[in-house]
Amino acid sequence: MKAIPVIAIDGPAASGKGAVAQAVADKLVFHYLDSGAIYRAAALAVEFAEKDIDSPDLTEGEIANIAADMDLKFKGGEIWLSNHNITDSVRSEQCGKNASKIAVLPALRAALLDLQHSFRRAPGLVAEGRDMGTVVFPDAVLKIFLTASAEIRAERRHKQLMEKGINANIENLLYEIKLRDARDRERNIAPLRTGNDTVTIDTSALDLPQSIAAVLKTYRSLAKAGAKNRGSPEGSDD
Repeated sequence: MKAIPVIAIDGPAASGKGAVAQAVADKLVFHYLDSGAIYRAAALAVEFAEKDIDSPDLTEGEIANIAADMDLKFKGGEIWLSNHNITDSVRSEQCGKNASKIAVLPALRAALLDLQHSFRRAPGLVAEGRDMGTVVFPDAVLKIFLTASAEIRAERRHKQLMEKGINANIENLLYEIKLRDARDRERNIAPLRTGNDTVTIDTSALDLPQSIAAVLKTYRSLAKAGAKNRGSPEGSDD
């Protein structure tokens, strides 16, 4: 498995890592893993099981068991859970909040680890989330931390929602983003952080094509350096 390259792209909420990771995967003809969608699907699975995520009677073990038994499929850009198309549902703000609440649970994270590892298939994988490079794929050939200021991220999220016809208050979005940042950084299990071997890319002043290009340039430079060390012609910028 370690021979299959992984590009891990981590970052805070609304940093654009999903769009960037998907585009990079398409450019390289790699597989793509949206780990956030898996945790959001787990939150929906709890809802489908008619459980209240905020209930003190719902145990960590119950949540982990529900997630482990998920009938989850990614097909043609769509996400299906127990024969329900949840592609739009997993992108809702409420689903994101619920996913953030259960993502701190060690038993849940352990239950979903094998599922995430199963996405590592030839010729390669681009995986995005909060702990792809630090926990899930620590041997990734490239670890990117994609970020932007909270204000810029709130503006981008507001624009996305408005384009979908969803009314949103930018001040509330900014508050939620800062709250989620704090929760992700302060959790005891797999906190949002960078490692010594992580390349940080701040996209505050970059548009989407520029952000994609920055990641591809970093990967191709790394591949070219590796090919040179092996005495191979691989890793060209073509």
